[in-house]
Amino acid sequence: QLVESGGGLVQSGGSLRLTCKASRLTFSTFPNYAISWYRQPPGKERELVATIFSRSPTTKYADSVKGRFTISRDDAKNSVYLQMARLKSDHTAVYFCTGAGLWGQGPQVTVSS
Repeated sequence: QLVESGGGLVQSGGSLRLTCKASRLTFSTFPNYAISWYRQPPGKERELVATIFSRSPTTKYADSVKGRFTISRDDAKNSVYLQMARLKSDHTAVYFCTGAGLWGQGPQVTVSS
């Protein structure tokens, strides 16, 4: 099970950090999985935002978030983070984390202009 936290309402130009925690993966297995963040803006398709690969600092970002968003992981805490900076209204969406065949519930991020 993946549990996300950290969503909410933020003003344009502000920052938020989302956390994705794997509650049922063991300490030894979580590092084996790449974890991704997706988002689904209102009325639009779900899209990939960022991925962090297993046992590696290698990351990959959608062009639309490069330089604004940073994905990181702490395997000791079975957690992956998405730091979002300089947010704008286009970033309003439900954000999901996924990995190991699991999906989180998707916290809402709303950026007010």
